[in-house]
Amino acid sequence: MERIVDRKTRRAVIVPLDHGITVGPIPGLIDLRETVDKVAEGGANAVLGHMGLPLHGHRGYGKDIGLIIHLSASTKLGPDSNHKVLVTTVEDAIKIGADAVSIHINVGAEDEAEMLMDLGSVARLCDHWGMPLLAMMYPRGSKVKSEHNVEYVKHAARVGAELGVDFIKTNYTGDPDTFKEVVQGCQIPVVIAGGPKMDTEQELFEMIYDAIHVGAMGVSIGRNIFQAKNPTLLTRKITKIVHEDYSVEEAENIE
Repeated sequence: MERIVDRKTRRAVIVPLDHGITVGPIPGLIDLRETVDKVAEGGANAVLGHMGLPLHGHRGYGKDIGLIIHLSASTKLGPDSNHKVLVTTVEDAIKIGADAVSIHINVGAEDEAEMLMDLGSVARLCDHWGMPLLAMMYPRGSKVKSEHNVEYVKHAARVGAELGVDFIKTNYTGDPDTFKEVVQGCQIPVVIAGGPKMDTEQELFEMIYDAIHVGAMGVSIGRNIFQAKNPTLLTRKITKIVHEDYSVEEAENIE
């Protein structure tokens, strides 16, 4: 876990780069080596991606950074993009030197039962091997009226905690008071997802600052970082908020 979570602050800045399977080679992810190098220079604790990430040169150059291998996938071209299937094993991740693994579960999706079975099986394998497990727990499905509603988000987060994962990634609920309910109801560390690219840095920083100050362990932000004009600088600003309690204004003024 020390490869992913800062040993002093007990917080983490994770940059997910797993979007290539879901939506293809979007801007910011054309050259994975370049993107990893930029966010590592900015001070991110770890990057997250599929097996192709280390195979294309995650290690052996630039600044060292933690590696989380993502085990599940779906594409936007498939009949149901909410149905995540396992494409990599815990043992595969161990063989290439991953520091942790992650799995994506859509609570409320049509195939929820199958995904929950996968989560339980992966969690037990991670226990066996001593491998940290991050569960991306999102409320998505016909009964979910809003993916950011606190009742749905805290339920999804709690499902991951109940099945024995080490930490949770989920949606921010829109304000600190409701997100505090998610953190308290989960009872294991929670990091917030970045979601779609935001219009301004201020909007992004306010979300991060508010989440951290009601108990979030950190962030797992992809598009808002790797599609920024200067991913290294933006990562540095975010790490200052997460690890050094910079205010939104202080972070904005970093050059």
